[in-house]
Amino acid sequence: MDDESLSRWAERRDARIGQLRAVPLVPGDGPRASHLNPDAPRVIQRWNGHAWERHGFAANLAEAKSVLFPQAEAASTPEAAPKLGPGTGRHRKPPAA
Repeated sequence: MDDESLSRWAERRDARIGQLRAVPLVPGDGPRASHLNPDAPRVIQRWNGHAWERHGFAANLAEAKSVLFPQAEAASTPEAAPKLGPGTGRHRKPPAA
């Protein structure tokens, strides 16, 4: 039998400690996919190694993403698109005659 050793399992479990997730607050067994209810409020949960515990609250999907992925906001500064130089590449339009 190819069982995982207890130390490897513990390392894998401990690597997730502190991980955050956003769970939409929808009534009943409604859809929980984020794209289906982008304006629904969300509970931010944190994994403590044994269970998900409440960590915060977000009013909508955009606010939840800013909490879950703060580095994405910092990297979202608009950058200049690279300019293509002259050439006859495979997908370039032929020069107008």
